[in-house]
Amino acid sequence: MVLVAVFGVALLVAVLLSGLAARTVLSTSLLFLVSGALVSDGFLGLIHITPDSEIVSVTADLALFAVLFTDGMHVSFPKLRENWKNPARALGLGMPLAFLGTALVTHCLVGLDWMMSFLVGAVLAPTDPVFASAIVGRKEVPVRLRQLLNVESGINDGLALPLVLVLIAAAGPTAGHADASLATIGLELCLGLALGVLLPLFVTRLVRFRLLGSEPKLQPLLPLAIGIVLYGLCHLTHANPYLAAFSAGAALTAASPAAKSAFEPLGEVLAELAKFAALLVFGALLTPQLFGDLSLGGYVAVVLAIVLIRPASLLLSLIGTRFDRREKLVAAWFGPKGFASVVYGLLVLQSGIPQGHEAYTLIAVCIAASIMAHSSTDVPIARLFHVEDLTGIPAERDQDEAATPHSKETGHVPA
Repeated sequence: MVLVAVFGVALLVAVLLSGLAARTVLSTSLLFLVSGALVSDGFLGLIHITPDSEIVSVTADLALFAVLFTDGMHVSFPKLRENWKNPARALGLGMPLAFLGTALVTHCLVGLDWMMSFLVGAVLAPTDPVFASAIVGRKEVPVRLRQLLNVESGINDGLALPLVLVLIAAAGPTAGHADASLATIGLELCLGLALGVLLPLFVTRLVRFRLLGSEPKLQPLLPLAIGIVLYGLCHLTHANPYLAAFSAGAALTAASPAAKSAFEPLGEVLAELAKFAALLVFGALLTPQLFGDLSLGGYVAVVLAIVLIRPASLLLSLIGTRFDRREKLVAAWFGPKGFASVVYGLLVLQSGIPQGHEAYTLIAVCIAASIMAHSSTDVPIARLFHVEDLTGIPAERDQDEAATPHSKETGHVPA
């Protein structure tokens, strides 16, 4: 119950400071991360959580599923058909370059063998603009930039997962948490995609029957019910839940825009809560001992992964596109490591493979550094696009400006 109380206090403080955070470098994500660290064994010792604690894997799993489900709802297939080339460049060229670059610096600076270095590169390759929501959640930011970051982050989690599982299996004897069968991995991904597409389509068909349907106040619960059923089915059938979540969100939006509109406010709040809970639990793992276990070369590798490898990889992939210089730089910088990397990092640690602990230490420190760097710079960089009304909270303006309403959204979009 201590963890619940700490979460409640952190949530209350985050809500009270959200207006200030929306206009400054103060980050609510960082608040939960620091709160988890403060109450852990490394500081106050109020809660006792280890990487193999069930609450860690369950919380990270639920958070990633919830975020990907809402991410999928932001996919517009008509717009994507018109602008598929930019995300394809980021996924087809930028992501492999980031994977190889991270593996190279890991091998050279940390001393892990090549197999483990490639595994670290695969875990840290996915991006997560949850920690850059002032960029991806604002209509004032160019659509093509928001779409690039959203689609890239939504799809690269599923692309990285098969490689992570294969590399874990190839790295050495495991403790039974990874399956070495490529056929099994492929089946899980295909089954996740099938469930993610078919379940929303089936439910939206049911709603069209004359005797079925929900009253207006319960309409937001229909997509929520789909998500809950899908999550349970994925774990019962061993289907990949992350690919299922993203594909379900996209399929539901395509099949029933009305259901998407009804659920969106509730979905965003639930995704925010899941994100905050996962950050709190993950923060509890960030003990002084963990940071002390990372070598100087490891810290150099972390800095290079964040400030050089990801930016350079995406900038190379965007050569020849219509993005202007400012848009390219913003897209290159916002490649934060998020929940997918947390979950995949825990898979590495729990697999029991040789050098797994060293790899996890590097991964955890890189994720923490990325959260701090990206979640505290999204608002200042968003101002480059003249974003005034962040997260639905209007900035101060004189009465004459207030008389002319500006376009703004009503919620904080955790895309």
